[in-house]
Amino acid sequence: MRNSTKLKTRIIHQKNFDLFYNLQSLKNIKKNVSKHQKPKTFFDFCSGIGSAHLAFKRLGLSCVGFSEIDHKAEKLYNLFHGSHYKNYGDLMKINPNDLGDFDILIAGFPCQTFSIVGKRTGFNDERGQVIFGLKKIINHKKPKAFLLENVKGLVNINNGNSLKEILSLLRDCNYKVHFKVLESVDFGIPQTRERVYLVGIRNDLYEEEFFFPEAIKNNVEIKSFLIDEDKNFELKDSAYKTFLKYLNNKYNLGKFKIDELLKQEYLVLDTRQSDLRLYNNKIPTLRTGRQGILYIKNSQIRKLSGREALLLQGFDAEMAKIAQENFPQSRILAQAGNAMTVNVMQEIGRKIIDYLS
Repeated sequence: MRNSTKLKTRIIHQKNFDLFYNLQSLKNIKKNVSKHQKPKTFFDFCSGIGSAHLAFKRLGLSCVGFSEIDHKAEKLYNLFHGSHYKNYGDLMKINPNDLGDFDILIAGFPCQTFSIVGKRTGFNDERGQVIFGLKKIINHKKPKAFLLENVKGLVNINNGNSLKEILSLLRDCNYKVHFKVLESVDFGIPQTRERVYLVGIRNDLYEEEFFFPEAIKNNVEIKSFLIDEDKNFELKDSAYKTFLKYLNNKYNLGKFKIDELLKQEYLVLDTRQSDLRLYNNKIPTLRTGRQGILYIKNSQIRKLSGREALLLQGFDAEMAKIAQENFPQSRILAQAGNAMTVNVMQEIGRKIIDYLS
């Protein structure tokens, strides 16, 4: 009888243990499932005119807010995406407690301090300190992932030590961080724009290696982007004469014949400070201060328009058209030069979403 009671007691204990174990397993499964749900939201820091916003919107995510100190960029951002998104302003002054939750943090943090064409002052410049503001927000909000963009020069400035420091401080936030230099021309945009992209995946979500997207092989033609027909962008009169003088300066003398140039449809002419450079089926890197990109169309020399510059950063045709109708050309060209390429951000974003899902 006593043995029978002991057996019953043991069975009851075993059942209780099994029940407890199953409940714990169920909790872990639920926790794991919720951890790996597809991300739904993003925050757009150092947003510029909203390249990242457009990229992640195309991927089905919702923006919960943005941060931009350039009011001219903010006006274009609102035109493209609507004025109902809150601009939290200078991220260095943001209290992370004032931010809602979001799954992915995106930032094209200031690049002038690391740029080849800049003074390459890095962390010695006030703008180079923005990465520390981003670290503070990442530490506090703990998004599932982040995507940061900067100029290629970040890779080798200070013998690569600046990048190492950035990677170290981001990894200290408990993220696995990968970086890679990608070029816009490899993602359906005929622009020779190399940028370094940093992707961070929160440690508790990191289960296997993250891979950046491979180059997309397609036969994109630049004529699909150089679509403006406005005759105001044709080089005429004094502007045309100035270009002819430029062809005959000491750097270009004897190298080019105007008649031969005019025969080459969609040939891109980069009128640098001294020497002329030619591009076939692609344009040089768009930059904020670069306004001297010309091209041949119908045997005429044309200036690159703001509308075309936006298309060459991956913006929708309708967005580019509306911008051209509402803003000065110089402003659009400057903002396009400072933007991230939508297509590249979209493909990296797709990889992040697939990884987290």
